[in-house]
Amino acid sequence: MDSFILDVEAASSVAREYLASQPKWSLILVSIALLYLLQRTNSLRKGRLPPGPRGLPLVGNLFQLKIDGWLTFTEWKGKYGPLVHMNIVGQSILIMNTHKVAADLLDRRGPIYSNRPRFIVASEILTGGLLVVFAQYNDLWRRMRRAGHEGLNKQVASAFHAPQYREALLLIDGMLKQPRLWNKHIRRPGNRVNDLDPSIAAVNDFMTRIVRAAFPGSHYVEFFPWMKYLPSSIAKWKRNAEEWYRKDSKVFEDLYSEAKHRVKTGEDRPSFAANLVRDIERHGLSDIESAWLAATLFGAGAETTVGVLSWFMLAMVLCPGIQSKVQAELDAVVGRSRLPTFADRDHLPYLQATVREALRWHPTDPIGLPHQSTEDDWYEGYFIPKGTICIPNIWAMNRDVEAYGADAAEFNPGRYLDENGKLKPALADTKEGHVSYGFGRRICIGRHVANNSLFIDIACILWAANIRPTKDVGGKPVMPVESEIINDGLVVSPIPFNCEITARFPGAETLLGRAVELEMEN
Repeated sequence: MDSFILDVEAASSVAREYLASQPKWSLILVSIALLYLLQRTNSLRKGRLPPGPRGLPLVGNLFQLKIDGWLTFTEWKGKYGPLVHMNIVGQSILIMNTHKVAADLLDRRGPIYSNRPRFIVASEILTGGLLVVFAQYNDLWRRMRRAGHEGLNKQVASAFHAPQYREALLLIDGMLKQPRLWNKHIRRPGNRVNDLDPSIAAVNDFMTRIVRAAFPGSHYVEFFPWMKYLPSSIAKWKRNAEEWYRKDSKVFEDLYSEAKHRVKTGEDRPSFAANLVRDIERHGLSDIESAWLAATLFGAGAETTVGVLSWFMLAMVLCPGIQSKVQAELDAVVGRSRLPTFADRDHLPYLQATVREALRWHPTDPIGLPHQSTEDDWYEGYFIPKGTICIPNIWAMNRDVEAYGADAAEFNPGRYLDENGKLKPALADTKEGHVSYGFGRRICIGRHVANNSLFIDIACILWAANIRPTKDVGGKPVMPVESEIINDGLVVSPIPFNCEITARFPGAETLLGRAVELEMEN
């Protein structure tokens, strides 16, 4: 190995002298080669890297990155094990395929693994470094994270019950009145306002751009950072990102200004933005930092909630027996003379298990958000270089047959219940029986609010409605296909499908209508 290292260092020296007389394109090619060789040398000096697929010279595994990478990563788990190493043009990437590995590194060694990769487009240009979920592990991130946690933690989350209940009623009311538009109506939960509001549409569009920009391989500048310094006039991708940052900042600052005005005039309603306004000095955030924090946490929460509800609706069409079990529990606990409320939650374990299963079965971000190590580390005999991008394969973890049983690919809420029908303690190395909310210091800030939204939405939907497949001209059920998906980069949802949504019993629509009227009056 020592002779290999000496050869590489000698080659590097010769190459540097040679470059001075060569065209600029050769500088690019040789810099790639040097980066690859030096990364390889550094690894050899310090330890053995985890196993992984062989790549091509210089570019490594670059062309093995796919938009449905979680499926490829899961195949590699069977071949290489729980830790899989990749090299992308000299950048070390680690795929984590089991609960234990992810918890050992991202949870238990949080101080080393809490950084994010640079995300030159998604974080530095498109969002000006103000997107908390992509921010580097620095003082700004800590202040934003602290403000987010204080405004959305488990104790505070109950303050949002009233608007969440109102939106759940409006959701199922809309679905019963316009069943063919159910996929549009589910965009209400988490939004708290009509989806037709242009500012909300702007936030939704922003989230779509972000998830596409952040997917590994979307922009070559992530692997060739020098491209960031190309003039905007010749780099359309850079010009577009800069323009969207200006437009989005204007929208977010206007929304935040409205929240400040409502707080000042005493007209504010429960909201995370209002909490930020009241505590802005204590958190040490500027108006623009607060505006971006409020808007992006709102957008991320809405995107996740919509995705989970989409998969839930698919599960109900495919699994009528499970739908009937939830409805039987609702009838036994709530009855048919009123709608379910948050006060019923502790008495509805099967419904709570259904929420968990909706989050586990088809995670909306199956490869999770990447972390990055800030120090050299060693784990289970393998060397993990400083700066390694660590990707948790959420899909493989949530479908692990060793953790969930042979039916891990099926939708089965019963896996979360004991023999007495009570909720089981969470699995080892998971927070809630799944890992869809992430890990460590980067775990989703708004998970408690999201869980509350999903609970009351699903409770109201199944209390009021039956969800069935549509039928063809011959009366045969037309079943949606589970594998047909929309993949926007980091967020995955089922392709839109039709289903029949009908009132579950006589009088359900009348009771629902009265409840909606009462909520709107208040």
